[in-house]
Amino acid sequence: MSTDRTRDRDRTGDRTGDRDRDRDRTRDNLIVLDMAGTTVADGGLVERAFERAAGRLGVEPGTADHTAKLQYVRDTMGESKISVFRHLFGTEELARRANSAFEEAYGELVDGGLIAPVPGARAAIEKLRADGRTVVLTTGFARVTQDAILDALGWQGLADLTLCPADAGGRGRPYPDMVLAAFLRTGAVADVRDTVVAGDTAYDMLSGRRAGAGTVAGVLTGAHGREALDAHGATHVLDSIADLPALLERESGA
Repeated sequence: MSTDRTRDRDRTGDRTGDRDRDRDRTRDNLIVLDMAGTTVADGGLVERAFERAAGRLGVEPGTADHTAKLQYVRDTMGESKISVFRHLFGTEELARRANSAFEEAYGELVDGGLIAPVPGARAAIEKLRADGRTVVLTTGFARVTQDAILDALGWQGLADLTLCPADAGGRGRPYPDMVLAAFLRTGAVADVRDTVVAGDTAYDMLSGRRAGAGTVAGVLTGAHGREALDAHGATHVLDSIADLPALLERESGA
């Protein structure tokens, strides 16, 4: 009897060891990156697009209502935009009108050449993929806006996969859905703890932590500062996404 139990323990130990070795081979192999503020510098286009959209719904610049709504947009950077507009305008009809106006205004600004890659972002993505890692770009914008940004930058095909909230059932950050969709769709890692999430907002940090990612890196090129990123669960805070490949090499001991 004791011999059988010993064999069972040995077999269990073997399986655990196999799982640990498999995890070592895939550690940090799935990289989920935010776009605006993290890999893409948009120079405050979110606020400018919001002001255009709000004006179309009768929110006058300079009023207390406008100031309060704009502050909420700033505070919720990284969240799905339709969710923001649902909060601000109260009804689904108004939220959808505001979202459509916002996406149109943002697209016009993008087409006007007012976005650029964060310095070193493209090289970082290319380095991560060259190292055998799978890279997914995510956004709180609608697919049409995400594609407009990718087209403007010449980034179509740069990452292995791109996701917007609609691709993950409709819920954007701070929900974990896009990170988990990346995990499920790519099959790049066997354990969600081997996922790396990077972003510039508190909501990026919350999304990564709620998804169970092992590394949740905040970057200081966007909406929120170190204090907010740390407070919402960042495991690391970097000056730029350009620093991510070196961080992962240090973490892996390469």
